[in-house]
Amino acid sequence: QLQLVESGGGLVQPGGSLRLSCVVSGSILSIDAWGWYRQAPGKERELVATARAGGDTNYADSVTGRFTISRDNAKNTVYLQMNSLKPEDTAVYYCNIQTIWGTLILKDLWGQGTQVTVSS
Repeated sequence: QLQLVESGGGLVQPGGSLRLSCVVSGSILSIDAWGWYRQAPGKERELVATARAGGDTNYADSVTGRFTISRDNAKNTVYLQMNSLKPEDTAVYYCNIQTIWGTLILKDLWGQGTQVTVSS
């Protein structure tokens, strides 16, 4: 069965960097839309960044200029490069991947989450 396996989280000091990875464990035709979301304790899940295969990307204002979302179809992997990390970035980060045919969403997958802690 298809699964998304996340990695790359950890503990980092303010100003540091991390790269999160999200790998599709099974076969998938394509990654057509993808995104990263995060949830801090006691808070709602929030959008961090989204992207589409056509080239469109969207970032939350709080991460614009610091985070970069990307995809490698050959590796069935999506990434979130996080630079200049701040304590308020501390959260569990979740990846989301969609396979789309026309207007139909064929697959809508979520990762298990990976903890990112930014603290001095």
